[in-house]
Amino acid sequence: MAARKDIDGSASVPQFYGKELRFKREEAGLTLEGLVEGSFYGVTYLSEIERGKRTMPLDLAQHVDRVLGTDGFFARRHDDVRRARKKGVAEYFSDILELESQARDIEEWSPTLVPGPLQLEPYIRAVARASRPFDTDEEVTAKVITRRSRAWVFEDREGPASWAVMHESILRQPIIGANDMAEQLAHIAAVARRRTFIPQILPCNAGAHPFMMGTAWLMTFGDAPPLMYTEGMYSGQIIDDPELLGLYTKAYDRLRAAALSPEASLKMIETAAEDYRNGKLPS
Repeated sequence: MAARKDIDGSASVPQFYGKELRFKREEAGLTLEGLVEGSFYGVTYLSEIERGKRTMPLDLAQHVDRVLGTDGFFARRHDDVRRARKKGVAEYFSDILELESQARDIEEWSPTLVPGPLQLEPYIRAVARASRPFDTDEEVTAKVITRRSRAWVFEDREGPASWAVMHESILRQPIIGANDMAEQLAHIAAVARRRTFIPQILPCNAGAHPFMMGTAWLMTFGDAPPLMYTEGMYSGQIIDDPELLGLYTKAYDRLRAAALSPEASLKMIETAAEDYRNGKLPS
């Protein structure tokens, strides 16, 4: 049996809410199955709410209050949790934040930056300052907290099956200091070595290739049609047209075929990290 995971209630409002939910459920002597009985939601959904990965729908919060006798606590605070999840996130990305928590598989193309859930604090701060240089320190810190709260997408074995193709220039063109860059790349490699996501590097000499126009996420779901999300510097777009999705899916397959193998990519990431650690630019 897998070890029961503790919940760090100090990490975010959703995790505090989820930890309190688990405490009240266990205090009442109920299993996950027992608490969702009579609602329209499943055990996995409730478990992800307890771990701070999903927001609690109002009707489920009201059901939980009735079963646990918590005097409307979870219903009253469900809006606070929803707002907290969106804090530090661009308005156009807020829907994707919710959708990625429901995805079964996520395939990502990152042409210029380390994928968001893999970014560490120095990297996040550099990206945030570059895109919005007049943000306050508090606003930047909120972005750091929100982005790090998404780390589970690549790091959690119970998360979606994730695949990320990154351009080699991400390794070769540092946007933070050498030591921080070494730590950032070593982190990517460590997560990949734990086999929680699969990385591929598209080499600089790959020539013309699909998705030359920008970032892309392809997401599939267990109980809903797939979709794709593309993002620019200050905007994002969800694509759900089946014909277009078919074209994008085939294009992503060609992109993966043009990239290095996962093992060769992982070795390239680790070598680049070591170069930065030794004060050298990767060659």
